[in-house]
Amino acid sequence: MNVAVAGATGLIGQALCRALAEQGYSVTALVRNSARAARVLPSVGVTLVEWDPWTAGPWEAVVGQADAVVNLSGEPIAGHRWSPDYKQRVRSSRLDSTRAIVRARSDSGAAGGVLINASAVGYYGDRGDTVLTEDEPPGQDFLGQLCAHWEREAVACRSMGTRVVLLRTGMVLSRDGGALEKLSRPFRWFVGGPLGRGRQWVPWIHIADVVGMALWAIETPEVAGPVNVCSPNPVRMRDFATALGIVLKRPALFTVPAVVLRLIVGEMADMLLSSQRVIPKAALDGGYEWRYRLLEPALHSTIG
Repeated sequence: MNVAVAGATGLIGQALCRALAEQGYSVTALVRNSARAARVLPSVGVTLVEWDPWTAGPWEAVVGQADAVVNLSGEPIAGHRWSPDYKQRVRSSRLDSTRAIVRARSDSGAAGGVLINASAVGYYGDRGDTVLTEDEPPGQDFLGQLCAHWEREAVACRSMGTRVVLLRTGMVLSRDGGALEKLSRPFRWFVGGPLGRGRQWVPWIHIADVVGMALWAIETPEVAGPVNVCSPNPVRMRDFATALGIVLKRPALFTVPAVVLRLIVGEMADMLLSSQRVIPKAALDGGYEWRYRLLEPALHSTIG
C-alpha cells in the first residue's frame, strides 16, 4: 500500500513514518524542506517529496496516486502566544493544506482510498464533567470552530468515494517533545503542580497508541468519521500532576492560578484550563487494543 504523509516531520508524523516503513508500507513524506526532513525521518523506506499547499508540483501526483493519505499538517497550537496573526497562521496552515490535498485527489481523478486527517479534542470546547463521545457537537470557542471547519474541509473528499477518518487527538505523551516536555519542566525544579484549580479533565494518549490508532484507521475499512484518539481513562489535571510528580520523584504542590496562566500565555490559557472528559467510543466499539490505558505506566514509558 502506498501512503503519503503530510506533516511528516512533526512529533506524530515522525513516529508514524517510522512505523509505516517498518511494517513494509511504501511511504512518501510530503515535506517543506528535504534537507531538514532527511535528518529526522528514516533513510530507508521513506521517500521525500517537497510540497507547498499553495503551489502546484509533483506532490499532487503523489497525493492523487496514494492508496492512503495522512494529513498531519499545521502550525503548532502551543508554539506561540495567540496573537490575531498567529491564530490566522494556525487556521490557514490547517484549512489550506487540507483543501490542497482534497483538490489534488479530485484533479487526479482518484477514487476510493482513505484520507486520515488530523483534528483534536479541542473540537469539543470546555465541557466540564460531561462525558464526550464522537457524537457531541463542536464548541464555540476558537479551537472548537477551527476543528469543525478543518474537519469539514477533509469530509469533502467523500465525494470521490474516499473513506475519511478524523483523528481527534488528545494530549500526546512522548519522550521526543510535545506537551509533556513543557509540563515536566517545573517539576524538575521542584515547583510543579496542576494548572488552575486542577479539576479539569485531561484526555491523554501515549505516542505508541497515536501511531497504533492511525495504523488501525488505515487498515480497517469499517473505521470512518471522527475518532477520539485518547486513552479510555481520562484524568483530572490534579491527578495528572500527582502522577507526573510520582514518576519524576518530585512533589506536585505548586498550582498555577488561572489568572497567572492567562498573564503568561494569554488566550492560550483557555486551552490549558478547559475540561474535556473525552471517551474514545469509536475505538472501543471497533476493537482497538491500547498499549497504554492507564496514565502512570504511560508516563513511566515516556519519562522513566
